[in-house]
Amino acid sequence: MEYTKDFYKLKSVFDPGVREIIIPGSSVSIVNERFTSDIDSGEFLKSDDFSISENLTFSYPLFIPENTDSRKVILFLHGLNERSWIKYLVWAYWLSQITGSYVILFPISFHINRSPSSWVDPRLMQQFVKERSRAGRENTMSTFANIALSSRLTEEPMRFFNSGYQTAFDIVKLMNQIRYGKHNVIPEGSRVNLFAYSIGAFLAQILMMGNPENLFSESKLFMFCGGSVFSNMQGTSRLIMDSLAYDKIYSYYLNDFEKNINHNNPFSEFLRSTQIGMAFRSMIDLGRFRSFRENILGKLKGQIRSITLKKDVVIPATGIVRTMATIGGRNNSQVAVWDFPYPYSHENPFPVFNNKTSSEVDRCFGCLITEAGLFLA
Repeated sequence: MEYTKDFYKLKSVFDPGVREIIIPGSSVSIVNERFTSDIDSGEFLKSDDFSISENLTFSYPLFIPENTDSRKVILFLHGLNERSWIKYLVWAYWLSQITGSYVILFPISFHINRSPSSWVDPRLMQQFVKERSRAGRENTMSTFANIALSSRLTEEPMRFFNSGYQTAFDIVKLMNQIRYGKHNVIPEGSRVNLFAYSIGAFLAQILMMGNPENLFSESKLFMFCGGSVFSNMQGTSRLIMDSLAYDKIYSYYLNDFEKNINHNNPFSEFLRSTQIGMAFRSMIDLGRFRSFRENILGKLKGQIRSITLKKDVVIPATGIVRTMATIGGRNNSQVAVWDFPYPYSHENPFPVFNNKTSSEVDRCFGCLITEAGLFLA
């Protein structure tokens, strides 16, 4: 797998505004498929969020394998605060190549192309960074890249849950389209597995544990740089969110969330009485609804695998190992801790180099995708 070469090739041909994309020299192609979210967002989104049309009607890239009769699908979930598919195109491309699967790159609510273009405009965002820095002298790592998410979560920490809730039930709709032959491209009844990275792994775990409409009973989940309960994550990053935002959501979900859902309203009822709602609550902290979480994860033994990185400081390996310990016991074969022989980070595990280091990145990328492919094929 020539990761570096394919990164540039896919970056040059990908266009989210084009229906079908031919990849030169490959039997795999890409279709940008339209999707409309049916969630009654007015029930739980702030009014200004409900007016963001990009979040309700959007497209997602679908990688189509050489054998279009394939009944294998991989649903790919990305990381927090991503605004482009570029870094993931090679991942999806090679997953499709080696497994013969359709691969769906599905955007989380208010991420990628489900957010206004202004949120990623450096000129527009830089002024907000200056204002936020002046307002909070203790705030660190505020950048134009994370200012939109940071400001939104500081203003309303429930947006973290709301985004996941909407995405989860968008995925339920997508899975039912595939199950009942209503998808425009994917064959009816295809089996769907999941590849999830970073916060996408958090969402995928909750989907597997909650198993709405029994849609994930036969699914496998491969996680990369993910698998930890929320309290063992450290989201402060120049590319994710600033320290003020992370401190706000950490305090809210660890200290206030359980108190606030005691009120009688549709969302409190959802969180208290549904398996997926309880799955979310149990994934906040290791001590929260521990027996519920460990019982379900134990039943999923053989369906979940995680690869984490030794130098990951955003979702540290220790937190993932502790969360997943119930699946494999002391000799937990469901979790492996890797370390790459080049400078990397959680946000950029496969940096693009224009020197001899690129061969090491290519090799490590190949190891990961091969491992995922063997598990998900």
